[in-house]
Amino acid sequence: MNLLTRLRRTLDRLTIYLPLFLFAILALGSWWLVRSVPELMPPGIDPQLRQDPDFRLDQFTVKSFDATGRLTREVSGQSATHFPATQSLHIEGVRILAENEAGTRLTAQAQKGISREADQQVTLTGEALAVRQADAQGPRVELRGETFTAWLEEERLVSDQPVRITRGAEVFTGQNMRFDTRSGQYELQGRVRAVLPPRQTP
Repeated sequence: MNLLTRLRRTLDRLTIYLPLFLFAILALGSWWLVRSVPELMPPGIDPQLRQDPDFRLDQFTVKSFDATGRLTREVSGQSATHFPATQSLHIEGVRILAENEAGTRLTAQAQKGISREADQQVTLTGEALAVRQADAQGPRVELRGETFTAWLEEERLVSDQPVRITRGAEVFTGQNMRFDTRSGQYELQGRVRAVLPPRQTP
């Protein structure tokens, strides 16, 4: 009888601690699962940062001014979608107007554009066209290509795809390009060709 009483007391004590044992097993199982499952997010991306767009613009124009109130830059488009994960603005029907303190004026447009906030750059894709207006530095320069990258603060355009440049009556083509919008000077590489007007004899 004493043996049965002791056995019952032992079972009662085990019954009291049984939920604690179960919780401990579940906790260990959860810890193992977290350690075993690979990361779903790519490395380098903050999992707290939303991947979907956070706002959209339609028929917009954004203007920038210097300390004197002079218009230095204007970016417009048919629509734009902002992605916070990449800090970029994807623009449809993008148009850019830029003018520096020397009066050098550049306009550019393309079917699409991606503006990256951190780098102060805009990538133009789809029938990209850029025009540097004539000034004291030289004649009007027109650039056509499939893709341009405009570095706004550095005042330069670059492209790693074929480009056609029209400078007055001169036409140049090349596989890639570096263009200084301030001076109007450009560098072409890879199968460079030129069409020059005939010299006029006196």
